[in-house]
Amino acid sequence: MILPVTAVYASVCAILLIILSYRVTSFRRRYKQGLGVNEDRDFEAAVRTQANFTEYAPMALILLALGELNGVAVGWIHGLGLMFVLGRILHAWGMVQGRGGAHMGRFYGTILSWLALLSLAVAVLLNVVLSNV
Repeated sequence: MILPVTAVYASVCAILLIILSYRVTSFRRRYKQGLGVNEDRDFEAAVRTQANFTEYAPMALILLALGELNGVAVGWIHGLGLMFVLGRILHAWGMVQGRGGAHMGRFYGTILSWLALLSLAVAVLLNVVLSNV
C-alpha cells in the first residue's frame, strides 16, 4: 500500500530539515566548530531549532502514516499534516527572530505542533477503537 499523503509531508519535512541543517552547518564552518556551540546566541538558536525539529517530526510522520494506513479520513490527515508543518515553520521562524528567546512565532508554532500531534494521536486511537480491531 502506498501512503501518498504521508509522502507529501515527509518530503516537506525533509526539505525543512535540510534548511535548518544548512543554518547549523554555516555556523559550524564560520566558527570552525564541529561540536557544541560557542557564545554566539544565533548559533545556539540554530542548533536548538534543528534539534527541536528532529525531536518532533518523526512522531508526527509515524502518526500520519498510521492514520493513513488505518483509514483515518484523508482530509484529517492532510489538515493535521499541514498544521504540524506550519507549526514547525512558525517555531523555526520564531527561534531565529527571537534568537532563542521568547517570540510569538515560537509560541504559536509550539502550540500548533502540539495540537497536531495530540489530534493525530486521538484520531489514530479513535480509528482503531471504532473499527473494532
